[in-house]
Amino acid sequence: MGELSELVYLVDDEPPILKALGRLLKANGIETKSFLTSRAFLEAYDLQRPACLLLDLELPDISGLELQCTLRERGSTHPIVFLSGHADVPRSVSAMKNGAVDFLTKPVRRTTLLAAIRNAIKRSHADQASSRQLEHVLQRCSQLTRRECEVVDGMASGLLNKQIAANLGIVEKTVKVHRARAISKLGCRSSFELLRLVNSTPGILPLMRMFDGVPAEGTHVNEEPHPDERRSADDIVEVN
Repeated sequence: MGELSELVYLVDDEPPILKALGRLLKANGIETKSFLTSRAFLEAYDLQRPACLLLDLELPDISGLELQCTLRERGSTHPIVFLSGHADVPRSVSAMKNGAVDFLTKPVRRTTLLAAIRNAIKRSHADQASSRQLEHVLQRCSQLTRRECEVVDGMASGLLNKQIAANLGIVEKTVKVHRARAISKLGCRSSFELLRLVNSTPGILPLMRMFDGVPAEGTHVNEEPHPDERRSADDIVEVN
């Protein structure tokens, strides 16, 4: 369990339960921070630190479900395990639909609780790894022009060069130049590596579609025009 040791936030309005939970998790090598209210938790929690949350459903100020929604609005990806003595089907379904890792009812077996916490900790590590991967790829993508982003999007959709060219209103030769530059800027050695990078980074394509891109590279040269003559200035790049 040592390699999974992580911070677990405990939010419950019953001090004896908080004490018992903290003692149990500490005995299993897990750091905890305890709070009696949702507001107290919101004032103290660290959005950037990897963690998970063991949350009661019924709280005196902000309910567990409301707190879950608030955290999502703030961009938190902290996995949540609900532990409540007031469970009902509609609320448990709502919690799970909104991304809760598990929904447990009091009293709960220690083995069941620890298994849920370990699962949440693993999810926290996975979310952090995905976030770092996305940030890394976005840094690379920030070097792409708008047209290069569009070409990468077409490649990820399984389109051939001539299909991408037709969709963008440019010639196939220009698509190949944009593709080669995108491969280089993304630190890849081939189209296959580029597609593997994009496909292994969930969420990157929607972000790329919103990206305006850096100014287009190259100088204007004479190229064979596309039949529909819908080429714009940044579609014409220098071809050696």
